[in-house]
Amino acid sequence: MAQDQLFQEIDQRTNLAMSNEFEMLTFLLTDSQIYGLNVFKIIEIIETPKLITKVPHSHPNVKGEIDFRGRPITLIDIGEYLGMPPIDYANTISYVLVCEYSNTTQGLMVKEPNILITKSWDDIIKPEGEIYESSCLTAMTWHQNQPIQLLDVEKILNDIIGIDTKISDEAIARVKSLATEDHHILAVDDSKAACELTRLVLSQMGIAHTVVSSAPKALELLKNSLDPQGRSPYTLIFTDIEMPVMDGFTFTRKVKSDPQLAKIFLSVHSSLSNKSNEEKAANAGANDFIPKFTPDNICNLVIRQIEKAEQLRSNGVA
Repeated sequence: MAQDQLFQEIDQRTNLAMSNEFEMLTFLLTDSQIYGLNVFKIIEIIETPKLITKVPHSHPNVKGEIDFRGRPITLIDIGEYLGMPPIDYANTISYVLVCEYSNTTQGLMVKEPNILITKSWDDIIKPEGEIYESSCLTAMTWHQNQPIQLLDVEKILNDIIGIDTKISDEAIARVKSLATEDHHILAVDDSKAACELTRLVLSQMGIAHTVVSSAPKALELLKNSLDPQGRSPYTLIFTDIEMPVMDGFTFTRKVKSDPQLAKIFLSVHSSLSNKSNEEKAANAGANDFIPKFTPDNICNLVIRQIEKAEQLRSNGVA
């Protein structure tokens, strides 16, 4: 019976990705407000260990390194980064959300985990206004009349740990050998940090690109971009998975189910970089999956698609 329940839970979580829904772990920081994080990012929840190895010259919000299954991972007090009082982990019980982002593992220290809830991306609201432009808040929702804030963890990690955005000289040399002027890249991501990093990589390549912050906007843009013959100017689309209103899997299915858009090469570009999400992306119709943030992977994928497009064009196919 327990095995049957396990299989049912696995099926339920898999089906969430096919229905524009996701499961969220809510948690508290020292301001006692409720925050949320997609469970697909979380490997494990552990009590904050007492043995924490300090890292010289590290960011002030990095508390040190802890042992996780025999290997060291960085421990970050995300509440302190956000301007809250630090967690007194030495004298009180606190917890670590061990998370995977872009094939790296970090420990995010929280006051305490709260509950698991399932939400539709339709119910996730992206806040607008100048106050949010530089904030680490990427979206909001409500549960039982309580606000839940979704943090832009990618921005937090970029500010604290840093992410390399430089393309290798070899990749740049390959780009310069291509005729890129007839090609345009579309990137879809709700994270301000991710949008900026994608722009930096594509700008180094000298290729035209458009970056939008929501899947519905991207879908509208794609449909409006078609010329009278039904051709799109976009050679390649990158899409994130986690986005308010419409997630990346749903966006991918909509693009690939449209006869005029389906032929555009689409790659999921996500920090949810595990095999399960690669399989979900493929099932939704994506042509490829690359983890954030890997500048050479982005560059090499763009190069391959431009080369293919140019080959088809020279053969009179496109």
